[in-house]
Amino acid sequence: MKSPTLALLLSVALVATACSRQPAPEEPVRSVKLLTVAAGGLVSTTEFAGEVRARSESRLGFRVGGKLLQRPAEVGQRVKAGDLLAQLDPQDLALSSQAAQAQVSAAQTQRDLAAADLKRFEDLKAQGFVSGAEIERRQASLQAAEASLRQARAQGSVQGNQASYARLLADGPGVILAVEADVGQVVAAGTPVVRLARDGARDVVIAVPEDRVAQLRPGLPAQVRLWAAADSAATPLSAVVREVAASADPATRTYQVKLALPEGTPVSLGATAYVTLPPAAGAAPAVIKLPTSALMRSEAGAPQTTSVWVFDPASSTVQARPVSVAGADGNEVVI
Repeated sequence: MKSPTLALLLSVALVATACSRQPAPEEPVRSVKLLTVAAGGLVSTTEFAGEVRARSESRLGFRVGGKLLQRPAEVGQRVKAGDLLAQLDPQDLALSSQAAQAQVSAAQTQRDLAAADLKRFEDLKAQGFVSGAEIERRQASLQAAEASLRQARAQGSVQGNQASYARLLADGPGVILAVEADVGQVVAAGTPVVRLARDGARDVVIAVPEDRVAQLRPGLPAQVRLWAAADSAATPLSAVVREVAASADPATRTYQVKLALPEGTPVSLGATAYVTLPPAAGAAPAVIKLPTSALMRSEAGAPQTTSVWVFDPASSTVQARPVSVAGADGNEVVI
């Protein structure tokens, strides 16, 4: 009687065990944020740093050499046309001018003597005491004396001008950028003493690499932003390419480009400026901009790749697709 009872108990236990099993819960469908994107052209602009300079800068020096006696000009000083910038010791130049004037007086005396001699011989010839050959010799002597007088006068004018060259005057209104000689220094003719920036037009000077200079030409528009501007969002200044260097700088291998600012623009000399040039000619590459959170890096130990999840509306699934990062634009990534 024990065997049927044990079998019945086992059957009841198996039935209870089978009834207690619960089906596995289904994994919930995760929600994702979708962003519809489209390929577009990437328009890139290039910004170069430069400085503001006067369009006309003069390196002024004396036309004659001598010892620097005084130099009233100082860096940053504003001057107007005719202001005294520096002066040489005029003593030697004054003596040379006096010597030249003495030569003029001597030549004048010789000319007067030759003229009187000719007049006397002409009177003697009229009386038949001298021949015509003597008259010709006296005429030649007078012509030589007149030539010597003209030469002495020209030399006197040169020496007089050199005496006035002892004063270095401003050739126009402007501001002193630099002084390159001190009082007591002996300077040669033509040696720069003062560098003057003339008032008027202003340029922005930048250095452009070789791969961009071929796309620049005089008249090309550009935008200039001053670093010293109080408001970083201030309206940029309009500028125009005025000059492109024909050869590269031997040290930096860049080309100097000058851009003309609008007339009357209130900018300081030497101010830092940022120049934005237009994009290079040609079709812009097709790119897509995505938020940085959309990128996915490969796991550690695997080849380094970057991918994004792409949604397939037909199957309502997503797939990882590798992409190449071209750069960044603000808070977005360009692929």
